[in-house]
Amino acid sequence: MKISVKFQNISFALHVFVWGMILLLPYFVSSAQHDYKIGPIPGHFFTLAGFIHLFIFYFNAFYLMPRLLNRRWWWLYIIASVILIISSFQLKYHLLLWWFPDVLKDMSAYKFVFAPSIGIFIISIIYRKVVDKIAYDRKQQKIEAEHLSTELKFLRSQISPHFLFNVLTNLVSLARKKSDQMEPSLIMLSELMRYMLYDTQGKRVALGKEVSYLNNYIELQNLRFGNDVEIKYEVDPNVEKGDYKIEPMLLIPFVENAFKHGVGYQDHPIISINISVKNDVLIFEVENHIDNEHDSSKDENSGIGLANVKSRLDLLYKDKHNLKIRTENNLFHITLTLMLK
Repeated sequence: MKISVKFQNISFALHVFVWGMILLLPYFVSSAQHDYKIGPIPGHFFTLAGFIHLFIFYFNAFYLMPRLLNRRWWWLYIIASVILIISSFQLKYHLLLWWFPDVLKDMSAYKFVFAPSIGIFIISIIYRKVVDKIAYDRKQQKIEAEHLSTELKFLRSQISPHFLFNVLTNLVSLARKKSDQMEPSLIMLSELMRYMLYDTQGKRVALGKEVSYLNNYIELQNLRFGNDVEIKYEVDPNVEKGDYKIEPMLLIPFVENAFKHGVGYQDHPIISINISVKNDVLIFEVENHIDNEHDSSKDENSGIGLANVKSRLDLLYKDKHNLKIRTENNLFHITLTLMLK
């Protein structure tokens, strides 16, 4: 809103300046000895004609074109434009007849008297078209920004229920086992919930916070699976050193996916997670074993997390990320490189 008001004020000041220079031009470039003439045109008539041109410009640009230049009234616009131009000719002629009759005797001066009305009229058309194009582009940008904002909010709103569904499934597993790890798991869940509810609302977070959140999630999985799953988890110390910011909960879907598909069918499942930062670029790798024969039986919601994060990457890190996903020899491997600055 403030930017719009500032732009309008600048535009108004620019119009006043330009027309002021045009109306006062004879008094800048000529002198009283020469009757402030510009060529054969007396200075006083030049200024009076300037007010006529001013009226043509704004009447056409802000009244005739917006109201009549459309498919329905285009013919009326043509008639009104012709009347406007002819009226300006008549008015100029009578001004010369009343106050500057000598100019009428000089036929060579006519082109300087009457032609500017047509020139200013054409300029007003160009001006209106340019202003409308700028307004249209700004409106489209606003619509696109609102659309992207709405889409991003929708994607973020999907994260929490999907994540909670997976975590609560883990806790149910612990409850069935009557595990002593139930209490620390609930404490970790509360930490995860605090991060989701209070630290991730509409803003990017420190990369260190995102990694701490990831640590808690992995520890929660450790409590659930114990020695049944081998987790190789490495974090580069540079992750904590820089003042890097990242979209919250961007990395967790890849890790969720690894635990979702990488355990349950193998005798000794291994999940590898590696996070590093080099030259302000985040390198995030996750690898897990998969069983193609049994993996198709996973529930239909399994792909929500990955589809979600791909959409968020396209929205927030367009041309600033590279996501590689490959499967070979029953290994599912993702590599995400992300420009942090």
